[in-house]
Amino acid sequence: MKIIIAGAGAVGTHLAKLFSKERHDITLIDDQPERLEGIANFELLTVCASPTSIITLKNADVGKADLFIGVMPDEAHNMTSCMLASKLGAKKTVARVDNYEYTHAEHREFFKTVGIDSIIYPEMLAGREIMHNVKHSWVRQRLEILDGALVMLGIKVRTGASVLNIPLRDLCGPDAPYHIVAVKHHNETIIPHGDDVLSAGDVVYFMTTPKYEEKLRDLTGKQDYPEVKNLFIMGGGSTSVQALLNMPEYMHAKVVESDVHRCERLGEIIQRRHVLILHGDGRDLDLLVDEGIRSTDAFLALTDNSEANILACLTAKRLGVRKTVAMVENLDYIGMAESLDIGSIINKKTFAASHIYQMMLKADVTTMKSLTVANADVAEFAVKEGMRITRKPVKDLDLPETVTLGGLVRNGQGILINGMTQIQAGDKVVAFCLENTIKRLEKFFK
Repeated sequence: MKIIIAGAGAVGTHLAKLFSKERHDITLIDDQPERLEGIANFELLTVCASPTSIITLKNADVGKADLFIGVMPDEAHNMTSCMLASKLGAKKTVARVDNYEYTHAEHREFFKTVGIDSIIYPEMLAGREIMHNVKHSWVRQRLEILDGALVMLGIKVRTGASVLNIPLRDLCGPDAPYHIVAVKHHNETIIPHGDDVLSAGDVVYFMTTPKYEEKLRDLTGKQDYPEVKNLFIMGGGSTSVQALLNMPEYMHAKVVESDVHRCERLGEIIQRRHVLILHGDGRDLDLLVDEGIRSTDAFLALTDNSEANILACLTAKRLGVRKTVAMVENLDYIGMAESLDIGSIINKKTFAASHIYQMMLKADVTTMKSLTVANADVAEFAVKEGMRITRKPVKDLDLPETVTLGGLVRNGQGILINGMTQIQAGDKVVAFCLENTIKRLEKFFK
């Protein structure tokens, strides 16, 4: 595919590196030369010019582009460049925005009429996921699949959990109410087999239905985690705003922000009686203690500084906070944060990459989500008549070893998949795919 990316910031650079590894024809455009310097070692073309210039877009052959991506800091520039790219012949366009209103489903057709096929707001996606994780403090990651008919839970199992040292064929047989789709052992994520066993410290990804979540909580030894009612949030940026907007009414939050003007702005945006905004440094131990961090249920470090977020979470844990969430934008730090047992790790780049990668697939993928720590993706496929996936039971399909089918929804009901499952037209299937291998599954949904 020919892909043009406008904006060589954190998201644009991440996308360019990711897609160039897959041998796509990538052009990265930015008007700041220093932003393009660090990408010289990858197989792609860089253009130092304004992405909102018609001449620049024509020179970049935008008329032959299969996908145009606008991820500059200014949403107006992203939308303008996508409109121009579409009029000049780009097949699909996606624009990053900072306005929640633009993401509403009722505006989707309007944006398509002006040349913007898809809108992405990474901070909004991050805010929602943060609250999903906070509401279920005993999990590392929780994803609602297919409108909540299925859920995926990433759980770190501890010493003493009843699921340890049992062959998976005995732990989750055909009639079990859960399915283990992947295991992260040390630094490697694997698709497990029947002979494999779980070890203390593994992060295990379970697929189940909502009514069996509490059973998994018992099996993995997480009964002692409290319900989160009080939050501390370090940083008052856009991700924090989206997290607060998704916070349930029964929770209370204290937000610590070092910029006094941002504090004032937060007060205007977040007009909820359960949110207290404090001007100060979230790394100030005396301030945290004075404001009651020892009795808080969860600590969220959501500043733009990955190192500060990791250190702040470590401090919160030392002060007795059970649940911590760190926004780690530097991908090189994610492994370190996980090894330090930070808790849930959020990376906005992976949200953007998942959304855009979905647009590149030829199969009918309704949703795609990245699992930051596992280096894997979860995708929802719509099944149609005659597709290869419907011709045999799952055990006889010869699926790639890097893929497992976790569950499906049929007539609104969530069903776990095993080897004898016969997938039918009209089903919606959830697949777990190790990083960059989802294309190997496409042929089964054609």
